[in-house]
Amino acid sequence: MTTSSRRINYQVDVQFGDCDPAGIVFFPNFLRWMDAASLNFFVSCGLKPWNELVKSRGIVGTPLLEIHTRFITSATFGQTLQIETSIVEWREKTFVQKHVVTRGSDLICEGSETRIFVVRDADKVGGLRGIAVPEDIKILCTGPGG
Repeated sequence: MTTSSRRINYQVDVQFGDCDPAGIVFFPNFLRWMDAASLNFFVSCGLKPWNELVKSRGIVGTPLLEIHTRFITSATFGQTLQIETSIVEWREKTFVQKHVVTRGSDLICEGSETRIFVVRDADKVGGLRGIAVPEDIKILCTGPGG
C-alpha cells in the first residue's frame, strides 16, 4: 500500500577517509550513510533507537532485504551532503524506504531499500522473525494527510 510519508533530512560531512585513491567517495559509504539515515528517519519521527525499542517492544530493528542504488555524479572530501529519507510504500511486513542524496541542488545518487521489522525468535534459523508493520509506527512516520 503506497502512502505519503514524512521526509526527514540527514546531513553527512564527507571525510578524507570516505574517499578512494581517486579522491571520490567510495561507493559503500553511500550505503552506510543511507543505513544511518534510515535509523535517523525513525528516531526523527518519534521512535526510540533500536537498542531501546528492543527492551520495550521486542523490536530488534529493520534489517535490509533488498537495495537498489543509482549513482548520478561523484562527491569528494570536504563536501556536505544531504540525504532526504521517506517511506514510499508500506506492505504487510515490509516497507520501501527511499533516499535522495544531494549536494546543494545537485543530485548525487538515489537509493531504495526494502526492510522488515523483526523480533527475536529462538526457534528460527538466525534467531529473527519478521512481524507485521506496527500501526502506531506507520502513523508516526506518515505525514499529514497520509
